[in-house]
Amino acid sequence: MNKKDKSSSSELKKIVVEAILDKKGLEVIELDLTNLSDAVADYFILCHGTNTTQVGAIANSVYKEVKDKLGLLPKGQEGKTNAQWIILDYFDVVVHVFLQETREYYQLEELWSDAECVEHE
Repeated sequence: MNKKDKSSSSELKKIVVEAILDKKGLEVIELDLTNLSDAVADYFILCHGTNTTQVGAIANSVYKEVKDKLGLLPKGQEGKTNAQWIILDYFDVVVHVFLQETREYYQLEELWSDAECVEHE
């Protein structure tokens, strides 16, 4: 049973992915969590950067583009100080911007391996 119609977050997901790719975010994936009963959001969008400067730039790009195009601010943000793993929480869509080593360590994709995965290039 779906939590809600998948199309309700499609514009937000598109803007997030474009903002990530604009800053050369790597291995951008979208995890569809709508069919998972224990999920905290409908979608996770994950990517990584090669250094903390790039991780910060990716997160800032997502924040700015979503604010400018949709007028939305994240309900929460974490990790901007050390830029190892920055989370932008837009209720239905949660964006995870990792430093490569941090992403490899936490393996969020494995934790949610039963979610449908879409890769963006």
